[in-house]
Amino acid sequence: MPPSIQRVVETALYCDDLARTAAFYRDVLGLRVLSGGPRLVSIDAGQATLLLLFQRGGTLEGLTFSGGRIPPHDGNGPVHLAFAVSVEDLPAWERRLEQAGVAIESRVTWTLGGKSVYFRDPDQHSVELVTPGTWETY
Repeated sequence: MPPSIQRVVETALYCDDLARTAAFYRDVLGLRVLSGGPRLVSIDAGQATLLLLFQRGGTLEGLTFSGGRIPPHDGNGPVHLAFAVSVEDLPAWERRLEQAGVAIESRVTWTLGGKSVYFRDPDQHSVELVTPGTWETY
């Protein structure tokens, strides 16, 4: 048996307009920006997790610094990420999205009783707000 994995620490999205997308996650979702630059914006996604926003194409060369080297990476097309929210807070989130002019693309009630709301960020990534009861582990 391999050693156990504890959790996902980072999720990365690749953005065409890094400042615009960072503003969306900061202003609409209320997430705290930890650091920012022309290549990367790091965002506190709650409970010791990070959302990393990279300028699309800005990581194709990798990055060497005094502590080591980060290998090249990049991505294209709309990807998906989900943020955990409480069932009690989901209606308030729906109102917040509506007030921010963000269209809700889909609502789902899962077999285990969880609920999800899907919408798009400025780079057309599929963002989900999801309540417990969606997965066996959540």
